[in-house]
Amino acid sequence: MNTLVLWDIDLTLIDARGVGHAWYRTAFLAAAGRELVHVPSFPGRTEQAITRELLTAHAIEPTDEVVARLHAELVDVATRERDLLVARGRALPGAAAALRELAGRDDVVQSLVTGNLVEIARYKLAAFGLDEHLDFEIGGYGSVSEHRPALVLEAVRLATAKHAREFRAVVIGDTPHDVDAALHHGAVAIGVATGRSSAAELREAGAHVVLDDLADTGAVVRAVLSR
Repeated sequence: MNTLVLWDIDLTLIDARGVGHAWYRTAFLAAAGRELVHVPSFPGRTEQAITRELLTAHAIEPTDEVVARLHAELVDVATRERDLLVARGRALPGAAAALRELAGRDDVVQSLVTGNLVEIARYKLAAFGLDEHLDFEIGGYGSVSEHRPALVLEAVRLATAKHAREFRAVVIGDTPHDVDAALHHGAVAIGVATGRSSAAELREAGAHVVLDDLADTGAVVRAVLSR
């Protein structure tokens, strides 16, 4: 059985140091014509969920048209200001080595399950040279659904269709949302305690393996390949 590794981005592979929050403020002003006052919780959530909650909190009906307009503005500001990622953010320790080591295996395919829109996912990873070993065509992105488990399902569907074979899916992320999304579809859940959730919280959520970080490449590979 081949393994499909589905990485989260923020606080799993990189730390954007608040750049995304700033982009939301700019995009909201452009799309809605008003200042962002109510800021939803971001960690582990999809752009669909964040955007709809944000609009509702500002008494704006979250129609598909309005959501699409806000997402377009979000991509626009990210395109203009992506150099801020390099200036303010960083790749987390071990991220590049883990991606590279897994890419060297014929039985592993790597992609993403991330709350980010695909364009922003590319910017965030390319800023730190982490995009080389990931197949962006088969990822599950934040435009798919408000519900993170749907992103895992979409990524597995796309990977199966592209490679014409079944995969054992492994989801790697830093929040209980990542863990829940994996468990919802019978995937392996690897929690990485590099975000706001502790190792204990990730274990309590049901993660099969919890790592303090990605610094030990061997430990990451063992966790991914463990049957």
